[in-house]
Amino acid sequence: MDEKEKNVCSEDEEITEINEITDNTDASSETESEPVSTVAELEEKLDSLNDRYVRLYAEYDNFRKRAAREKSETFSFASSKCIEKLLPVIDSFERSLEVECSDDNFRKGLEMISNQLQKFLTDMNVSAIDALGAEFDPQFHNAVQQLENTDYASGHVCTVFQKGYVLGDKLIRPAMVAVAV
Repeated sequence: MDEKEKNVCSEDEEITEINEITDNTDASSETESEPVSTVAELEEKLDSLNDRYVRLYAEYDNFRKRAAREKSETFSFASSKCIEKLLPVIDSFERSLEVECSDDNFRKGLEMISNQLQKFLTDMNVSAIDALGAEFDPQFHNAVQQLENTDYASGHVCTVFQKGYVLGDKLIRPAMVAVAV
């Protein structure tokens, strides 16, 4: 290398050393003030993330509760619709049991099927509304006739034309009745 190149290299090295020293002093002054701002930033970020977590957890909890409620309502609605469609069949079956039958085996078979239907209704939490002799309640009874001179007190159900049914607390079909006047 010639003399000029050596001088340029040594000058470059000196400049590099000076830059390194300056960087180190700047870095040391930054590190002294840096922890204070970094801690504040980290605490702020932690608070932000904690808030997001709490909100997300609340959203998830609400979603879980809403999904469970919707599932229950859907099952209840489907059950009530199914039972509502089955009630005319049960009514017809009960009317067939009221008719005289000369064949005892046939009659016994009908009674067995009737018992199975009643067990099904009980298993599904469906119960018949006891209307005969009860005070008329428009929420559970559908009055289609008023009768005078009956053995029942005024305002009480004296005849049931069609049974009413409830699924748990929900009315599926009101009882069709006559009310004493």
